[in-house]
Amino acid sequence: MPDLSRPKAPKIIAIANQKGGVGKTTTTINLAAGLAEQGRRVLVVDLDPQGNASTGLGIEVDDRQNTTYELLLDDVSLEDVVLTTSTDGLYIVPATVDLSSADIELFSNEKRSFLLHDALRQTQMDSFDLDYILIDCPPSLNLLTVNAMIAAQSVLVPLQSEFFALEGLSQLMLTIREVRQSGNKDLRIEGVLLTMYDKRNNLSQQVESDARSNLGELVFQTVIPRNVRVSEAPSFAVPVLSYDPTSKGAQAYRELAAELIKNNGE
Repeated sequence: MPDLSRPKAPKIIAIANQKGGVGKTTTTINLAAGLAEQGRRVLVVDLDPQGNASTGLGIEVDDRQNTTYELLLDDVSLEDVVLTTSTDGLYIVPATVDLSSADIELFSNEKRSFLLHDALRQTQMDSFDLDYILIDCPPSLNLLTVNAMIAAQSVLVPLQSEFFALEGLSQLMLTIREVRQSGNKDLRIEGVLLTMYDKRNNLSQQVESDARSNLGELVFQTVIPRNVRVSEAPSFAVPVLSYDPTSKGAQAYRELAAELIKNNGE
């Protein structure tokens, strides 16, 4: 029988695409904020050495004493790395450039692909009572991304509405297939999210048509428009839902959060 005294385990989603500039970190920040706005408790794990998710959620570099680097490589407890943000119910494990050397250091560890999986299943996790964990992956298919996929139940793939957008998906799908075979047989695709969409642009419409005809229901109904407010928000260190709640970008991420919640049977 399940242990009814323990809270329900959070849904862990890796947000990944080896191509940079597709809206991966933007989606992590704003989807997390959208879920929090709808009463969910959300943890963002910044697994990108650039630390943009940490910056975008208002975490100063000087406040990142313990980071994903320490969580993975120094056995630091979750309680010592999780920070609060200005958004109620939204927490983060921050990252710094130190993480850029982690790939090399992980290589000599025999559990190298399972370190994040184990870290996110520490018993202290229960005390946070989380509903979702979103992992912002680096823009490459390296050991950090593999760690994220082995830790996660699913992968959300942001896809920029541009020429050749679908071509990069094949390598990512291959990596997901390899992870299923080697360490996480239940990993599935949460969905493909069209980002930077311009409905006035024939190319955006063509990419959407190609994606839906090739991937079917894997493509989220919600699309994220190209929106200046979404681009501006990180420089103010807040999600667009806080920066300009009525903007088209904020509304799109609210709709994405609602669609994700519905897809997960809540």
